[in-house]
This record gives sequence, structure tokens and C-alpha cells, in this order.
Amino acid sequence: MQDRLSFPEKLLEAVEARRDEVTELTRELIRFPTVNPPGEAYTPCAEFIGDYLKRHGFGVEYIRGEGAPGDTDLYPRTNVIARFDGRVPGPTVHFNSHIDVVEAGEGWTLDPFAGVVKNGRVYGRGACDMKGGLASSIVAALAFMQVCPDFPGAIEISGTVDEESGGFGGVAHLAKLGYFSKPKVDHVIIPEPLNKERICLGHRGVWWAEIETRGEMAHGSMPFLGDCAVRHMGAVLQAFEDELFPALDAKRTVMPVVPEGARRSTMNINSIHGGQTDDFRPGLPSPNVPDRCRVTIDRRFLLEEKIEDVKGEIVSILDRLKRDRNRFDYEIRDLMEVQPTMTERDAPVVKAVAQGIMALFDREPDYVISPGTYDQKHVARLGHLYDCIAYGPGILDLAHRPDEWVGIDDMVDAAKVMAIGLNVLLRGGAR
Repeated sequence: MQDRLSFPEKLLEAVEARRDEVTELTRELIRFPTVNPPGEAYTPCAEFIGDYLKRHGFGVEYIRGEGAPGDTDLYPRTNVIARFDGRVPGPTVHFNSHIDVVEAGEGWTLDPFAGVVKNGRVYGRGACDMKGGLASSIVAALAFMQVCPDFPGAIEISGTVDEESGGFGGVAHLAKLGYFSKPKVDHVIIPEPLNKERICLGHRGVWWAEIETRGEMAHGSMPFLGDCAVRHMGAVLQAFEDELFPALDAKRTVMPVVPEGARRSTMNINSIHGGQTDDFRPGLPSPNVPDRCRVTIDRRFLLEEKIEDVKGEIVSILDRLKRDRNRFDYEIRDLMEVQPTMTERDAPVVKAVAQGIMALFDREPDYVISPGTYDQKHVARLGHLYDCIAYGPGILDLAHRPDEWVGIDDMVDAAKVMAIGLNVLLRGGAR
């Protein structure tokens, strides 16, 4: 019966036969509590992936993100890259997944690191973001290699760290070393959870910055003798409410960002810190006028905006307050900036994955842009490789939430799409 199947059916059947494997592999990955920060269990998780792929003939390399934020001997930023070379030279397809997850947080009804299987789903922190996607990419590669043992080119699979905190110890570090540049790599697929019938072409831009207002310390019973930095920050936040947020809300983009609310400029106040007891909670209050107050802002901007204008909107408000408000002074520090990115729809990797979606679901894919950044930013800005997309199983809205899950059917379907994409990219769609 197997010999009478057509080529696409053989490939899909090879993936389907690994249904239990993708389920168990996802469960095993979830059981590594790779929580970031601080960066726990990175090395054992990377070694598990490396050992798994070694057994299937991949060459494996471990690269530590030395010098990256958070990298210490206690919490080394350990990345793994596995490579399988085909029988003849050809292009290289690279599947990149981050292995770090955010903290579990409250509200779980299941153990977040047990990898519980229930009602056709695998539950756990990182199930959809993105250990299910990593498992799907591995199964897709193994099924393709089984059906097409004479393929040209090479397949790479990486498990990288720190995506949840910017990716600097992971993909950024590797991109600086040339691991995401031609001629080493030609096509990159990042199995982020964007839903199995969508292709994510890129993301909005981001600027993270820290604003600090300054004051003068005095006794809390005589605040008139000091200068309250928190009150100065209150004036900043009020100006943002009155002027900046309405202006951002009016901006729109042609980028197909999902969800709909993210098709505009946004800014979040990530954190605010002020006063002498801020870092010692729970503790006794300090009877002091605070002389420092800091906020971290998370500004997401559009393809139509220039980064200098994005920054200028903030600085103009701060400068006006400095002119108009008695004793107001501030400092602003850049933390991170990333330009928006959007891969062209006619790029080879886009067309290859689109063929897989059309073959499996008999419909055109939805082409979307992510509201937040992911590691494609480093592939583009440091690797200068633009044939890169995000495609993977899982529902984006479940990421970082309690009782996070990924559907087993979705993982299998996504692996089938990836396997077809591999065939198009490495064999030209040969049957």
C-alpha cells in the first residue's frame, strides 16, 4: 500500500506516523523549566535537543552567548544548532525556535511544567510559545528525510535562548557570528504560534527606553523642603495621557498586523519605580521625599514611521515640561530599538510554506504581521537575511497565559506544512 501512494501522500503519511512522537517530544521539552529571567535549565534543555537530533544523524554544536545580558556560569546562555547535510550541495533551510519561556505565574489548574495531555492538547508553560513549534519542526524534518533521503542541500534546527528578553544571548549572538547569513543559511522558518493557516511576514518596530525624573530628598513630613521626583513623573504620565496616547491611536498602517487593535501605534508603560523602599518590598515605608523616579516605556511603531520621529514625540514632551515646570529635569536612556520588518510575499520561503498550506487546507494562507517582535529582527538586522518568516502551530492569544496549551492536531498539521515547504525549497517541489 505504501508504494502505491503518491509522493505528497507519502510525505504527509510520514508526518502522521510521528503523531505520538511530536506529542511526547513537546511534553519532554515542557518539562525543562527554562524560565527567563533568570535563564533556568537552558543547558539541559539544549543538550536534550542535541542528543535527540544526534540520534538521527545530525551534527550538533553548542554555542554559549558569552557576554550577553544575563549570561553567568550559574545561568549560561546555551544555544544548540544541529545540521544535516544532504547528499549533494544545495540551499540550507533553518528552523529556529526559542527554548526560553516566561514565568508560570498564577491561575494554573494544571502543573505548568508537567506536559499534561488532555482532550487532544498538550498543556504547559511554553506549549504553544513555542516548544510545540520546535517539536513540529523536528518531526517535519525527520519525516522529509525519511521520504526523501537523497535530498540536496541541508537542514538546520536550532534551539536558542532569551527570545523573551530580546534574544541577545540567542539569535542575536549567533547572527553576529554568521550563523544566520548567506552562504551558510538561505531560508529561515521560525515556528512561533501564529495559527497553522497563517504566514507571519514580520513585525512592528519597537523602541524601549527608560525615563528618569529627578528631585531632591527631604523628610516626608516637610515635602516643601525637597522636590518630589514622583510628582514630576506624574506630570510626564499626564502629558502622555493628554497628548501622546490620542496621537498614537490615530496612526494606522497598511501592514496586516494582528490583532486589529495593533494596526496602530501603541505604547505601554512597562514599569514604574520611585522612592527609597521600592526595591525592599515588603518593608517599612521610608519617610523621604523621593529624589528619583523611573519608568520603562515600550513603544511599538509602524512601517510608515521613522525611529527619529518616534523618539522625537517623547523628547518634545519632556523638553516642554523642562521649560514650563519648576525644577523639572529628566534623563532618557535607550534600551532597545528594532525597525519594523516585512518579508515580501514572493520570497521563496513564503511561497514554499504557502504551497504547504494550500495543499493541506485547500485555501490561500492569511498573511499577517506580528504585533510584537520576535527573533526575525536579528536575522534581518544582523544576518542581513530577509528570506525569513514565522510559521507554526498554536494560538497566539494563549501565549504567556495560565493553562497554556497547543493542539496535537495543530502540531501535526503544521509539521505537514513544514515538510511540504522543505520539499519545495530543497527539491523544487519534486514528486
